[in-house]
Amino acid sequence: MLSHKGRIMYMCTLRVLCEEVISLVKVAVDAMGGDHAPGEIISGALSALTFFNDLNLVFIGQEGNIKKYLDKKDYPPDRVEIVNADEVINSDDDPGLSIRTKKGSSMVKTLQMVRKGEADAALSAGNTGALMAAGVLFLGRLSGISRPALLTPMPSFSGKPVLFLDVGANMDANPEQLLQYAQMGRIYAQQILGYSEPRVGLFNVGVESNKGNAQVRRAYQLFDQLLPGFCGNVEGTEVFFNAADVVVCDGFVGNIFLKSTEGLSRAILTHFRQEIPNKLRYKIGALLLQPVFNSLRNQVDASGYGGAPLLGVNGLCIKCHGSAKAKSIEQALIKQAYPFVENNVTRQMQTMLEFLNEEIKETSFSEQNCQYNY
Repeated sequence: MLSHKGRIMYMCTLRVLCEEVISLVKVAVDAMGGDHAPGEIISGALSALTFFNDLNLVFIGQEGNIKKYLDKKDYPPDRVEIVNADEVINSDDDPGLSIRTKKGSSMVKTLQMVRKGEADAALSAGNTGALMAAGVLFLGRLSGISRPALLTPMPSFSGKPVLFLDVGANMDANPEQLLQYAQMGRIYAQQILGYSEPRVGLFNVGVESNKGNAQVRRAYQLFDQLLPGFCGNVEGTEVFFNAADVVVCDGFVGNIFLKSTEGLSRAILTHFRQEIPNKLRYKIGALLLQPVFNSLRNQVDASGYGGAPLLGVNGLCIKCHGSAKAKSIEQALIKQAYPFVENNVTRQMQTMLEFLNEEIKETSFSEQNCQYNY
């Protein structure tokens, strides 16, 4: 756990920074990214304007195409801008190559606006790899961060989301980087979800402290000594049942877990759709259980928070799912982009990471004590 001095610094830092509220939030939206661009992207973003009077949008993409959709909408014109970008980074483009060769693309221009201070946040449903690479290249990393992490709010059966990171920004992470992820996830849980004392768990193959490989066991030691709210290891079977508010792992493990749960959800729903029409008693049963099905759908709806922020870069970059429709875009803006910018979360993370890195330097563990135990 943090020292007494560390705890006082931690609480005072958050108290001061939370008082600094941004007066106007401007979000740059990649209008051409995603399977349903630009129509669904524009519809969802415009819908978010009705929730906040101080939210402004900049749609970046092919101007004629954007105007065609805007002309069909009723919106406050003084709060919407268009920046032309003729090029588009496609889903099958090479991530590293595309952000360098398509400098006039909507995605690149979206991030450049944040880099130049012309927008407070960037949002895109485009090529994931390209957006992650461009986020680091154009926004840069926060001081002391060697690798950023992609966070996603996952639905759970406790009635509130579980924050899971990293879900694919980096395939490897050392124990110190996992601790940084945990601290960023904790601040996000406080400032975006309103959790006063978030519980942070380490994703592992068992709940015992000696479980897992050497990397995870050393991370456990660091978490136990330096992270407020650490609640121990969390197994995959307990993620959706309130074992922790924030669950931390490297991007390789996190991405596999995320896609496995998405695949299982699709498989279950597909099975219901195929089986229910086959027999009359199934149809009657489904009709009677319709309220339960609706409740379950709402509880596990992945579009509830709309997107995944890239944490650890100097600015806000939100990745929405490639198949995102209007609701997902709307939710990403009102539940993530707006409160993130308004509460100055990037600065909070920077300040706490600087303090945390000093604590890590003063901490030493014997690597010889790390033995594999499954």
